[in-house]
Amino acid sequence: MLSLYVAISLSLLVLDTKFHYLDLIRQALAVVTHPLQQLSHAPARGFEQAGEYFQSVATLQDENQRLKHAKLENAPMTLRLYQLEAENARLRRLLSVKERQAAGGQVAQILYTARDPFTRRVIVDKGQQDKISSGLPVVDDAGVVGQVTRVYPFVSEVTLITDKDQAIPVQIVRNGLRSVVFGLGNGQLELRFMPANADVQKDDLLVTSGLDGIFLPGFPVARVLAVERDTAYSFARIICVPVAGVENFGEVMVLAAREAPPPRPALAEAVEGAPEEKVLKSKKKRPARNP
Repeated sequence: MLSLYVAISLSLLVLDTKFHYLDLIRQALAVVTHPLQQLSHAPARGFEQAGEYFQSVATLQDENQRLKHAKLENAPMTLRLYQLEAENARLRRLLSVKERQAAGGQVAQILYTARDPFTRRVIVDKGQQDKISSGLPVVDDAGVVGQVTRVYPFVSEVTLITDKDQAIPVQIVRNGLRSVVFGLGNGQLELRFMPANADVQKDDLLVTSGLDGIFLPGFPVARVLAVERDTAYSFARIICVPVAGVENFGEVMVLAAREAPPPRPALAEAVEGAPEEKVLKSKKKRPARNP
């Protein structure tokens, strides 16, 4: 009897291997047994999902607790920041100082670098149709990247601050010294026209001074890398590295042009509005008295 069953099994194996007679039966059995398989895996899957749920709840609770602690720790600084901003606004109104201009612009994607290997320029996907004009400053989330130097209908060319033909007026945050930083063409910059005894130290942060009328003041530009002083020269050699990712591909923001200052009144109108001029006019209009 056993030999009969063995013979039948071997016959079925041979027929299935060569002629695939049992594929239809196998598919039918798979359809019938699929709900049973799902039901048998349900307890294990339920325990696994329950464990993930409780683990995620615990993780969210821990994260929520950390955020609450961080919020409480930063509360004094945040409240003081709000107070300082309000005080700054009051002082500006008291001194009749013009408010700082808001920095607006549009995000652009860097497509590729320029073909000239001796320049540091990139091409972005914004052009004349996006109201981009030559001379607009370009920044990223860390600082100044460069400046738009050539505009096409659909793309624009941006010259990076590390280009040898690029220069930006800057100011040292620590002491307020002003100078001009120039690109060296090798990924670095040089702070020029600083006396050999100038108070410039390593890791000093340079920001835009706004004196060029293009960049708004306060944007980070570079950080001092090395300071070389030689008594034989009048100026120190100060090497800097850019703060922004000027050599990285990604997204940048093309800032809008700075607002022009309001026109000043004409000199004649100012003179006519003076009290002395009004007095002189009133005297001329008075009729002469008869003796």
